[in-house]
This record gives sequence, C-alpha cells and structure tokens, in this order.
Amino acid sequence: MTKISRKEARDVLFGLLFEKEFKNGENPTEIYELSCSNREIPSDAYIKDVFFGVISRSEVIDAVISRYSKGWRADRLSRVSRTVLRIAIYEMLFVEDIHANISISQAVELSVKYGEDKAKQFVNGVLSSLYKNLESTGVQGIVNQAVADFEAKKTPDSENV
Repeated sequence: MTKISRKEARDVLFGLLFEKEFKNGENPTEIYELSCSNREIPSDAYIKDVFFGVISRSEVIDAVISRYSKGWRADRLSRVSRTVLRIAIYEMLFVEDIHANISISQAVELSVKYGEDKAKQFVNGVLSSLYKNLESTGVQGIVNQAVADFEAKKTPDSENV
C-alpha cells in the first residue's frame, strides 16, 4: 500500500468526484473501482471515505453551497467549483482531524489548478463565510440550516397550494 499525502489525496478526490459529475446515473462503487483500477490510484482509506461521504451527503453539502454562495445554487456552479467546494465542505463538516483553514487553503489551490480565473476568489469567499458561521453555529447548526433551506425549496408555498 502506497501512502500519499492529504494534498495528493485531495487531487485524486477531485478527479474522482469530477468524473462522477459526468456519470451521474452510474453506480458510485463501480465508478470508484474502475477509476482506481484504470488510474492506478493507491488504496487509501481517506480517499474512499471522502469520495463516498461526499456522495452520500451531497444534498446537505449542496444546500450548504447554496446557502453560502450568495445567490448561486450548487447546480448552477461550474463543475470544477462545485467539486472543489464539495470536498472542502465535507472536510469542514465531517472530518474531525483536519482544520478548516487547511481545507480552505487546499480548496483554493485546487480551484487555481483546475478552475477559471475567478474561481479561487469565489471558492475562498464561500468557504470563509461557512467557516465564520461554523465557529459560532457548530456543525449541527450548519447542517440543520442547510437541511431547512433544502426542505423549504422542496415544499410549495402554502399560498400557492
């Protein structure tokens, strides 16, 4: 088993999750296994946990993106920005041994490497806003707000019923 750094793992995760963006109806396990085999991705618990964690919590993560991107819904962002944000937000909310500043810094680096010119400012802004609220609200508060936002968008207004 080859050990890779978290920075390298995030780069691999970006590739896996970006690929998943184009194969939305396909089985995530098959995508993961085939991609790991084809690209000779090392067996790494962090990569596997975050890949499947982002997928299993995608509705909550996308609701957080929508809440903190000030008017931009997650489905309207570029695939690059959305993928970078999903990795960082997952880490910030659900991975306890990574400080949020590291997640933000690495997300900005990924957006510079793979994104458009203005992507790094956008990614940094979204994640910095989240981080400020995360300190005061806590993970559960952020998740509860995101779920409430998501549910509110699914429920028709009572006046329109």
